[in-house]
Amino acid sequence: MPTLFLIILFTFLVSLASFIGVFTLSLSKEILNKAVFYLVALSVGGLMGGAFLHLLPEASQKLSAENVFLYTLGGFFLFLIIEKIIHWRHCHKGDCSIHTFAYMNLVGDGVHNFIDGLIMAAAFITSPGVGIASTIAIFLHEIPQEIGDFGVLIYGGLSRKKALFFNFLTALTAVIGGVFGYYLLSFTEMASVFLLPVAAGGFLYIAASDLIPEIRKENDVKKSVLNFVIIFLGILAMYFLKSFG
Repeated sequence: MPTLFLIILFTFLVSLASFIGVFTLSLSKEILNKAVFYLVALSVGGLMGGAFLHLLPEASQKLSAENVFLYTLGGFFLFLIIEKIIHWRHCHKGDCSIHTFAYMNLVGDGVHNFIDGLIMAAAFITSPGVGIASTIAIFLHEIPQEIGDFGVLIYGGLSRKKALFFNFLTALTAVIGGVFGYYLLSFTEMASVFLLPVAAGGFLYIAASDLIPEIRKENDVKKSVLNFVIIFLGILAMYFLKSFG
């Protein structure tokens, strides 16, 4: 079976993890609203765990520490600029039904999925067995992240159907990354090396600047403690995925 076909097929299958939020379509709006706030907390843990435990360690194996920190810092401020542009474009009249962090999450997730596509392309070019193993690892990694991403989009103001649709479109950047990696293999490693810390900086920006302030608005002690536990569970999930990856 042609390698390019396998890359497209399996990157597309990984993209289907974005539909994990479809189970919420059967939930009442009241139950969903209660669940979404905790999904935001899960996303905080997933984003920060993904940045510190996956993206930055991977980048540090290929770049000097100074460059890793520099590109991460650049990614952090790049996402700040992107957020301001989105805000000026969509919220300049004071009416912003969809919070900018929802768009920011899509941008960050798109970069991350593109990198996953590059990784899968390199794996399948090595051998189909290595490619399938990488696909399984990435799919398992995507499940908790996609649950959190879906919660962020809902909390940001998107309807459930729009959240599923845009989450899926963002997930398809994995296919683009896979095709890009196949045809430009000589540039694949270079591109992924630089994109890893940039994506990490974006994840840290979204978590620290947009999502954690939302969680801090909760004044109920029990709910706040539960939020902290869920954040920790999100980080723990990323840790175990790293350990068994």
